[in-house]
Amino acid sequence: AEYLKLPVSQRHTSKMMKIAVAALLVCSAAAFAPAKTGKVATSLNMVNELELGATEPLGVFDPLGWMDTEPESFERRRAVERKHGRIAMAAIVGNIVHNNHIV
Repeated sequence: AEYLKLPVSQRHTSKMMKIAVAALLVCSAAAFAPAKTGKVATSLNMVNELELGATEPLGVFDPLGWMDTEPESFERRRAVERKHGRIAMAAIVGNIVHNNHIV
């Protein structure tokens, strides 16, 4: 009876809120449900870890021949390249934040 005493606009808002909450609960429950996966036949071409950066027709790109002359420093160079890439990504985020006056 209390519900019917409310103006029509408030009843509509109340009903929409209930629908929104119900939809949110259904979607959140569906997010944690196990996904149905069928059996799919795939043939992946796995890349050898030592040939990281290899391209199909050319092979490993090593113009200075460091993999042949200094193979022990290859892991360090690869790690340093990853580190520099991460620093560059952080710098871009900082640039975007600064230019948009976010902070």
